[in-house]
Amino acid sequence: MVYIVESKIENGFHKIVLKDNTTQTSAEVIPACGAILHAFTVLHNDQFINVIDQYTDSDDFTLDVASKGFKSCKLSPFACRIKNATYHFGGEKFTLNKFLLDGNAIHGLLYDAEFTVTKQEANDERAIIVLTHSYKGTESGYPFKYDCNITYTLEKENTLRISTEIVNKDKLLIPIQDGWHPYFTLGGKINDLQLAFQSKEKIIFDSHMIPTGEKIPYQQYYSLKKLDIENFDDCFSVNFMEAQPICTLRNELQKVQVEIYADKSYPYLQVYTPPHRNSIAIENLSAVPNAFNNGLGLITLAPQTSKVFTTTYKITSLN
Repeated sequence: MVYIVESKIENGFHKIVLKDNTTQTSAEVIPACGAILHAFTVLHNDQFINVIDQYTDSDDFTLDVASKGFKSCKLSPFACRIKNATYHFGGEKFTLNKFLLDGNAIHGLLYDAEFTVTKQEANDERAIIVLTHSYKGTESGYPFKYDCNITYTLEKENTLRISTEIVNKDKLLIPIQDGWHPYFTLGGKINDLQLAFQSKEKIIFDSHMIPTGEKIPYQQYYSLKKLDIENFDDCFSVNFMEAQPICTLRNELQKVQVEIYADKSYPYLQVYTPPHRNSIAIENLSAVPNAFNNGLGLITLAPQTSKVFTTTYKITSLN
């Protein structure tokens, strides 16, 4: 069989590995740690390259997931910040408590949740795993019940498709925003990498990283441009009128690049350059930060209905 799904214990992690036996391309997922993508690895110029900035071991994740920027985490039921950790929905006021930064709630509730593998499949065309977490409304600031089903699909041409299905299991309407928080690396400092992304507008933030409501046109990275000392901590609306990929990160010296193909369920892209500059966060978002208050992209799900969000990562050799 060309594709396989296997499990292994390594560095304290229980990993599920999707692998293409022909090309040696693989993806590693850790169900117990928020179903994070821990590695996406290809054989390039006789060397294995993992394009995901990962945790060293399970203790590193458990102790440092927040201090290391929530690398690779699932952002659900909200992404980025909620101002003052409060919002109103259905005529009620809710206050979030799980993780606060400068008084604002950040990065949702499932980033360290334990997921269960509910399906796996492998054949000559692809390898698939489905992971599920049933959120029971345990956080008082989000007392709504829903299922989060994440499907990883490894396919030909070093392609990894990631779909998230949110299913409302509550008796009431629920507010939902979805996102991912991968940090990509192509070796060395990001200063030497080239970046391009198809944006229409930049969402203007205040000093606390909360959208002001203002947007300005932004196409400065319409084509590949060296990052150099550029600093990002910004959100952009995606221009789907342009050809995909919506984002490309390239190491011109090593002749390899990561491409991101998102469907219209992710109309926003957040880009963040951490101070260490060993990697860059490129985040697909269904709505802008503080969406539970400003409503920009916020989705309201009726009971027993669902919404699917899909993005695809592809590693391309330029040789």
